[in-house]
Amino acid sequence: MFERIVEIYPELLTALGQTFTMIAVAIPLAIAGGTPLGILLYLWGPDGLSPRPKVHKVLDTAVNIARSFPFLILLIAIIPFTRLLVGTTIGTAAVIVPLTINAVPYFARFVEQNLTQLGQGTVEAALAMGAKHRQVISHVLLVDAIPALVGSVTIMTVSFISYSAMAGLVGGGGIGDFAIRYGYYRYETPLMVLAILLMIALVSLVQVSGSRLSRALDKR
Repeated sequence: MFERIVEIYPELLTALGQTFTMIAVAIPLAIAGGTPLGILLYLWGPDGLSPRPKVHKVLDTAVNIARSFPFLILLIAIIPFTRLLVGTTIGTAAVIVPLTINAVPYFARFVEQNLTQLGQGTVEAALAMGAKHRQVISHVLLVDAIPALVGSVTIMTVSFISYSAMAGLVGGGGIGDFAIRYGYYRYETPLMVLAILLMIALVSLVQVSGSRLSRALDKR
């Protein structure tokens, strides 16, 4: 068994690198796209600074639909768009596209919830001092919500590590692809177990690191 692990070690290392690349690209893109979308959901919501019920309802419905779309179906459904964007439908680059599209509304909902839960006291104080809505969002709400947002990023990252493993079903690379090729197609169960253990270790590392960072940033 040890000899076999040594033999496939380069491929295992490549699979880990592919999984890391998927997450390292998709999560920052999701944060960049989901943060302004979540701010708009909060801003135009019933408890927001500029309630717009009709616009909020349309945006809220769109986010709900996007979040409820099963990742594997989304991955297949947007194949033409993925090919147009990155020039291929297989491999790590191709998987990043549906991962990001799925993650943006996912994180947007987290942002909306985190901002809503802060309460109105600080917002009212800032408005009374003459702060504009943009200043309230950037200098008050987002600053206070940083610990919660870090926790949300942690949860999202853990979820999308699992999603990245699904990409192995369509040749997307990563740990999931490694487990399928060796553990399923070649019936090398020990290698599948090894892949599972690596996924558990990766998820645990992200969860522990994210939780510690969130607590360190929480000054309350």
